[in-house]
Amino acid sequence: MPTTVEELRDAVAGSATSHPRLLVTAAGTAATTGGRPDPADAIVDTSALSGVLNWTPADMTVSVRAGTPLADVQAELGEHGQHVAFDAARVRRGATVGGLLASGDGGPLRQLYGTLRDLVIGVTVVLGDGTVAKAGGHVIKNVAGYDLAKLFHGSLGTLGVVAEVVLRLHPLPRTTATVALPADAAAAARLGVELIASGTEPAALEWTSGTGLLVRIEGTPDGVHERVDAVLATNTGALVLAGADEEAAWTAVAAVADPHSEGATVLRAGTLPSDGPGFLAALGAAADAAGVTLTSGSSVGVGVHTVALAGGHHEPVLAAAHAAAGSSVSVLRSDGLAPDTPLWGPPPPAVALMRAVKARFDPADRFGAGRLSSWLAPLHEGVPA
Repeated sequence: MPTTVEELRDAVAGSATSHPRLLVTAAGTAATTGGRPDPADAIVDTSALSGVLNWTPADMTVSVRAGTPLADVQAELGEHGQHVAFDAARVRRGATVGGLLASGDGGPLRQLYGTLRDLVIGVTVVLGDGTVAKAGGHVIKNVAGYDLAKLFHGSLGTLGVVAEVVLRLHPLPRTTATVALPADAAAAARLGVELIASGTEPAALEWTSGTGLLVRIEGTPDGVHERVDAVLATNTGALVLAGADEEAAWTAVAAVADPHSEGATVLRAGTLPSDGPGFLAALGAAADAAGVTLTSGSSVGVGVHTVALAGGHHEPVLAAAHAAAGSSVSVLRSDGLAPDTPLWGPPPPAVALMRAVKARFDPADRFGAGRLSSWLAPLHEGVPA
């Protein structure tokens, strides 16, 4: 449990011979994301590598150690009216900044702010031979060096250990409002396009089968009031949520990506926004045939869809997802799948590049065994020199 970058570097470098295979962990909220890890020779626990390193509110950036729970960072930033504009469901369970970056997770605010890929402007990582590599910094428009932050985003711990992260900040909105529009998946996709084109500038456009389409609007009091009125005027049945009703609606959205039930499987896929309803319908049909209870949700403006499965046999639904969305499907949670179930679908066209990056950053294959395994297993086959 290293507490500094130097201790982490020494632990990784010093274990190369005695403990070649390493498993990196912290809060454990994404323990099975992208595949169950293979047995390791040692565990590198970064949860003690925590705390805010450098934060000047006027700069709108903050540097934190990777093992810091994002919820703790948000609480400290909130005292000065700032936040990391990121709301993945796992944050409520203590997910760390490094783990969220490595897992490539995201939440409803991806509609306006993107994911951590768009908010990370600097990163420090430790590679398998103990090399400490840094890229970016506290300047938002930094163009110097390789963009390691984006490379490590979604890498699932297969390239190295994230040690420190520099994040871009945004002011906390002065006013927020949520408008609920009754809609099925197809209507929600259509309404999302219309709302974006209308200049409403929603911070989130999130649909679930239980809540309908939720439109989150942020800004000044007058600006939010004006945009909410515009949505109400053009959408029959639209309702402004407040208090417990608003909280319950967004809790239901988070529950799709991070259900409390045991034995659940959670899939996520990206499609063209217009293809979302067809994708969800295909999974719904597969779930009905397999006796599986399916709960689905979509960030309709960006075409990201999340599906939670409970009961029955989940493997046919995963197969249907691979058939419908190909290599864009990822498994966020695999508790309901048989241990030998292939979690990844057909490899993407860029798989040779993925293997080449893996071979360059982790030639000894020390990190991430079991993650992305079906794509990275033939590590040294067809890798450019």
